[in-house]
Amino acid sequence: MYQTQDLHVVENRPLLAPNQLLTQLPLTETAAALVAQTRDHIRNIMHNEDRRLLVIVGPCSVHDVDAAYDYAQQLVQLRNRYSEQLEIVMRVYFEKPRTSIGWKGLINDPHLDGSYDINEGLRLARKLLLDLAELGLPAATELLDPITPQYIADVIAWTAIGARTTESQTHREMASGLSMPIGFKNNTNGSLQAASNAMLAASQPHHFLGINGDGHASIVSTTGNADGHLVLRGGKQGPNYARSHVESAAKALAEQNLNPRIMVDCSHANADKDHNRQVVVLDNIAEQVRQGSQHISGVMIESHLIAGNQPIAEDLKALTYGQSITDACVDIDTTALMLEQLASAVSQSSKTASVGRASQAS
Repeated sequence: MYQTQDLHVVENRPLLAPNQLLTQLPLTETAAALVAQTRDHIRNIMHNEDRRLLVIVGPCSVHDVDAAYDYAQQLVQLRNRYSEQLEIVMRVYFEKPRTSIGWKGLINDPHLDGSYDINEGLRLARKLLLDLAELGLPAATELLDPITPQYIADVIAWTAIGARTTESQTHREMASGLSMPIGFKNNTNGSLQAASNAMLAASQPHHFLGINGDGHASIVSTTGNADGHLVLRGGKQGPNYARSHVESAAKALAEQNLNPRIMVDCSHANADKDHNRQVVVLDNIAEQVRQGSQHISGVMIESHLIAGNQPIAEDLKALTYGQSITDACVDIDTTALMLEQLASAVSQSSKTASVGRASQAS
């Protein structure tokens, strides 16, 4: 008989069941409270019931959990300093979509050596998320593999569906069952249609194949997740963060009865893939906020301890500590200045709005 199956499969390794990992690294009361409260804060910001801005900031990807924690210890101070103006959530990305080939993230290859120790990657990811929560710092991520949420989603306050996956039916179905607010990025050509379609699709109930807590294949049924919003990240036609882009996008969303409040990604095509231009994008967004824009709900910034990025070295000990191995980032000092500027813009906008209300009342 002809062989027709597994022609290109060389190995199947057992995968740790989600409940096994959750038992080894349980969600604490402290972490659960932080996650639940932050999700509520984000929903309030999305619906303009909280006038602060949501800030998703952190490394393009996590490859060294020690460096990520050191970064978090500095970021949590900024979160506390600007808590009245900003809801700061650390960007903690463990999975990386690749245009062609490349390192796929901490969960897929935690040792950076092609050993693909996914069980250890999942353990490291969950442990870091719990450590951040105990520190008082909520986390955001991009969920790529539809199985991954079973292992870490209970410790995530906000999730992105990326530019390459926003058109994917699998990711729209997954999003419909997630418990946190979700940002859908416009796709890489700059079109908003895929993201708005994704927001609509994810808000509806779905039935699809997945796994349960015991790791068994299952049929997953969801209620739909209405807490979706658009993330503008630019595209092949150029940036889309200017006031005209934001207003046009908000109008298009409102016409589809979708949430018109928008997050702007300061990196990627909006920065023309130059990490230093994130500062320019942030300047523009801060000015829009200062002028009273009601459409902007938040920003995303790629940031790490050390600016720039580096290739994965054959000798891993030669890697620069605290510097990205994927997209280039601004450093933590630049990040602090950016957050100060954004917080100032929120404060000025609130003062202007208060004066305006007082004038109307009189």
